Amino acid sequence: MFVIIGYAIALGCIFGAYVLHGGNVGVIAAALPTEMMAIAGGALGAFVVCNQPKVLKSTLAAMPMLLKSSKYTKARYMELMALLYDILQKARKEGLMAIEKDVEDPNNSPLFKKYAAVGRDHHVVEFITDYLRMMVSGNLNPHEIESLMDTEIETHHHEAHQPAAALTRLAGGLPAFGIVAAVLGVVNTMGSVGQPPAVLGGMIGSALVGTFLGILLAYAIVEPLAGLLEQKLDEGSKELQCIKTTLLASMQGYAPAIAVEFGRKTLYSTERPTFVELESHVKGKK
Repeated sequence: MFVIIGYAIALGCIFGAYVLHGGNVGVIAAALPTEMMAIAGGALGAFVVCNQPKVLKSTLAAMPMLLKSSKYTKARYMELMALLYDILQKARKEGLMAIEKDVEDPNNSPLFKKYAAVGRDHHVVEFITDYLRMMVSGNLNPHEIESLMDTEIETHHHEAHQPAAALTRLAGGLPAFGIVAAVLGVVNTMGSVGQPPAVLGGMIGSALVGTFLGILLAYAIVEPLAGLLEQKLDEGSKELQCIKTTLLASMQGYAPAIAVEFGRKTLYSTERPTFVELESHVKGKK
């Protein structure tokens, strides 16, 4: 919703100012099809050349996410930390081997089913169970697991940000494609120097539309999408950092209630539940 509202404000103000200054929208409308063919077509072709197929697919897959509200809410984080609390509490009371079945088959685990919002997220479940499996095996110390976690989170961060980086590169190239379209328009105008001034003026105006569209598409359309996508992807990394901090605190001997408090402190203030909120939620899930 906010994406649509933002575009409406940006485009409304830009074209509104043009009309209020006495601009003829018909000039832009007449030049729009051919200029867009040159700019959008050229940029799309370069985008395909610049990115591997997996990046193209991930960029397309990320587009619907931009129109949805963030799933990383306070409620989701409370579910996540309640899940971690229950797992760690079970391991503390019954021993690490007690959670082996939950780790090996999370889809049928009562603990993961209890927290469906998090349990349906394949990547989060995999991240949790992989490191719980290492904890159960007992072959790695906390420092080794922390290093491994950092490497995985960094890899996830880099991979997840490839679509945002691709869109940023696309935004950076669009003004240049606008100039290309404008130059082609000027070349076409120079080949028609015998035409009346009114005709030449219209041709020059159409050529300048290319520069305008290139800049408009770059800074009012594509680059804001890249920025929004980057912010949404950062939230995914923050969730993994919360899990990492909680599990490491448990490995270092802290009680489950204290371990989830470590994890809670890593969250952004806008989504971070208070200590009382989290404690009440955990107790309410008993």
